[in-house]
Amino acid sequence: MIASTIAAPDIAVFIIATACILVGALGVVLAANPVHSAISLILTFVGIAIAFVELDAHFLAAIEIIVYAGAIVVLFLFVIMFLGVDRHEDVTVEPLVGQRPLAIAGVVVTVGGLITMLAHSHWVTGASSLVTAGSPPAGGANNVKSLGTAVFTTYLYAFEVTSALLIIAVVGAVLLARRDRAPEKTS
Repeated sequence: MIASTIAAPDIAVFIIATACILVGALGVVLAANPVHSAISLILTFVGIAIAFVELDAHFLAAIEIIVYAGAIVVLFLFVIMFLGVDRHEDVTVEPLVGQRPLAIAGVVVTVGGLITMLAHSHWVTGASSLVTAGSPPAGGANNVKSLGTAVFTTYLYAFEVTSALLIIAVVGAVLLARRDRAPEKTS
């Protein structure tokens, strides 16, 4: 029998992750606007990623955010915009009171966190080699660290250029799909 103890922070993280998953799932089902449903789906995926981090499955958490919350939801949004099911909204009326200040605060916190991370870490140096002299690390414990080091050192520029090209392609496709078409002539 394996004895384990559950700490209060583990319970708090589990409750937060569960709340994110449930609120996001309800938003997907109950939202009238399909764009809001897709954004609620992102909240669900973030909650699942938090649960994976709590279980020490960091690679799965990263894949959850990158592949599902990033690529799949962007694909959903592209299809929603391509089909034109979104409504024209009056941007002068704020549907959720206080959303703009919260968005600005979120941007400030995110940018501040990125700047702090860049200032206190050494992975942005662009080191030319991932593996030092000797054999690669044994076991699976260092695989995530090695993968992260490779992506953010050796292949950093290729990774960033690829992501920029994908964003440009999505924006271009949306613009082409949303372009006003000339009315057809009937004889």
